[in-house]
Amino acid sequence: MLFLSGPFFKTMKKRYRIKKSSEIDAIFKVKKVKGDSYFAVYQSEDGQGEHFRFALSIGKKYGNAVARNLAKRRIRMIISEFKDQFIINKLFVVVIKPQAYDLSYQEMRDKLIVLFKKSKLMENAHE
Repeated sequence: MLFLSGPFFKTMKKRYRIKKSSEIDAIFKVKKVKGDSYFAVYQSEDGQGEHFRFALSIGKKYGNAVARNLAKRRIRMIISEFKDQFIINKLFVVVIKPQAYDLSYQEMRDKLIVLFKKSKLMENAHE
């Protein structure tokens, strides 16, 4: 059995994730959204938040379960790579559109970073 360790393979803690559908619906209701043809980022403030929290949304039109899970893993990895640059009390939902299916990891990373900067979710956002 192969065990992967080291700083690159550490995943995001579950406390960074939004799981309750009521919380996700509340973020959608705020309607503060930025997007492009591949992703949309909905965001809101969390008054007592000690760190940012996020959720991922991907529809069945994207592809089969394997493709959807791969996209979610990639985005979680991108977010964990830049987690120190996200503003502390933000809640956000990343909506993955079917057009993102053809993007490589690097293209996905570049487009999401631009979107996070445009959404003002990141502070001192430099690569």
